[in-house]
Amino acid sequence: MSEHTENSHEVIDHEKRDFIYIATGAAAAVGAGALAWPLVMQMGKAADTLAAGSIEIDLSKVSEGAQLKLLWRGRPVFVRHRTPAEIAEAEAVDIAELKDPETDNQRLVPNPAGKLDPKYLVMVGVCTHFGCIPVGEQGKVDAQGQYGGWYCPCHGSHYDTSGRIRKGPAPKNLEIPPYEYVSDTVIKVG
Repeated sequence: MSEHTENSHEVIDHEKRDFIYIATGAAAAVGAGALAWPLVMQMGKAADTLAAGSIEIDLSKVSEGAQLKLLWRGRPVFVRHRTPAEIAEAEAVDIAELKDPETDNQRLVPNPAGKLDPKYLVMVGVCTHFGCIPVGEQGKVDAQGQYGGWYCPCHGSHYDTSGRIRKGPAPKNLEIPPYEYVSDTVIKVG
């Protein structure tokens, strides 16, 4: 729609003017986005930081009944190659009796074939009460607590062979870190 002004011979086209306003606003929004995108992206984690946030563990180096302790993101990770007796003990627990009910299978991750292999248990080795590091050396009854798993000497929390809290002040089971199988014998934590 065009109109003439009374004092001049100038023609005002409202449709062109509206289009120019919209195009200018859109160009400004795209420019602001193009300027902000690198600033937002630089706040993310760098590739070297992400790589340092994960570790690969060769499970074949952990003999049956033994435990491997590693550091991941400044926290201890326990990898226990459980014996058939430890697995049977963990699976026999009535979860209704637990403070933090979880079955043994819920604490495992499927292997590359998509099956759960209960012989390997991977946990963050930090007590959920006040953050102490529990002990749990195979063959040392006093270090395993009353349930054959782990014992926190700071305040007396007892964990079973699946890392579930059974006695003491800890409110939760030992945490399962995010991990996946890279191959049949290697896992990646983080």
